[in-house]
Amino acid sequence: MLEQSSMHFYLNWAKERIDEMDAALGSFEIKAGKAKAGAEIKANQIVADLRKCRDEFQAELKAQAQAGEATWAHTKMDLERQWNSFETQMKAYFENAGKQIDQQQATFKDVAGAQARAWREAADKFREAAGKMAASHAGEFKAALEQMRADASTANARLATLKQAGGESWAVLSAALAESRKAFDQANQAVWHALKGSDAKS
Repeated sequence: MLEQSSMHFYLNWAKERIDEMDAALGSFEIKAGKAKAGAEIKANQIVADLRKCRDEFQAELKAQAQAGEATWAHTKMDLERQWNSFETQMKAYFENAGKQIDQQQATFKDVAGAQARAWREAADKFREAAGKMAASHAGEFKAALEQMRADASTANARLATLKQAGGESWAVLSAALAESRKAFDQANQAVWHALKGSDAKS
């Protein structure tokens, strides 16, 4: 179970990134479909580049899905580089395409929605795994899960404020998403660490 706890952390981490990539791609694909003839070619190229990044990330994830914790620690570094490349391409698009407030807001909302789903799914997985552990650790699990929910609520409230504000630059929106993502990673690690620690005591 110790190894499995670590695997849940890595898999939740990777799935959250893929969900964000898919949400961003969906937003860009809608915009590309509505673009005028000249801009459509550029928009389609951006979508193709982003999809390529996402596909490489997903292929690496599938290749390593059954690997052990030691392999995952190394794989995560490779996946982080691919994730950073994806983010850099999105940033470059928004910087080079002018303001495009509508597109920025649409992408932000879609990605924020993907993050909210990731929080819920991670909490569900943790609750399911915790249910299989000894009842003597129920208090630890409950506390870790409640903290994760509180962190999710705080992150979602910040994102909701930006969704309603509108007109923010992509740098501001992207920073808010990065902050929420970091909180997710910390909460995800904390709950699986709690499970791993209680498993070691059993």
